[in-house]
Amino acid sequence: MFAEDGVLILMYHRIGHAPAAARSQALYVSPTLFRRQMRGLVETGLPCLPTLDDALTVAQAGGCGFCVTFDDGFRNVFTHALPTLTELGLRATQFLVADRLGDTNRWDRDEGEPAEPLMDTGQVRAWLQAGQEIGSHTLDHPKLSQLPTDAVRAQLRDSRARLEDAFARPVRHLCYPYGDYDARTRELAGEAGYRTACTTDIGLNGTDADALTLCRILARYRWPSLTNLAGRAWLHWKRRLLPAAGKG
Repeated sequence: MFAEDGVLILMYHRIGHAPAAARSQALYVSPTLFRRQMRGLVETGLPCLPTLDDALTVAQAGGCGFCVTFDDGFRNVFTHALPTLTELGLRATQFLVADRLGDTNRWDRDEGEPAEPLMDTGQVRAWLQAGQEIGSHTLDHPKLSQLPTDAVRAQLRDSRARLEDAFARPVRHLCYPYGDYDARTRELAGEAGYRTACTTDIGLNGTDADALTLCRILARYRWPSLTNLAGRAWLHWKRRLLPAAGKG
């Protein structure tokens, strides 16, 4: 149905049950639902692409597959998602806020969200030892387009350096906090040495995929299977193509 249309990059945040006080309940997926979604995708036969390097290569070559990403580095991802990933032999990328390891989601608390613990360095090491991947989500989760250029450079450069120093491995992948980016931010991401950067723009990634503005699909709590989710991604992709096709 959708396998010929590109690479699906899934976006998760928290794996757990949403507290009653949470304003963004759609950003929580229960452990049971996450496992069901992952098993459903595996059963479709759609290839799991282990890294964003693989996702980009396959997309630009006109191939298909899915890739799993998590934003922010919440501890509940380590607790609830890692066992499922390990059981099913899947790999995922966790985007870490470099100056907040072992802390809480302060950026969300400013918006009235409840505090949630983030993975500490020991948990990140265990995540990596389990065969999973990490990327940068900046130093402290700002809206990059609203910062002066030198501050954006520091966010991108220093977060990458701190993660590489802490975990002794290259950090090639970035995720823009809040999905907030512009042409300047994209250029600075390339300047900082990132191979890919993920957005919150909706869609699949095809042969025209831009490495520094990759599209994703938010895996919402109310979608019981990723067969349904992938079907929705396919429809979004087609809708994106319609305006271009109509211009002639």
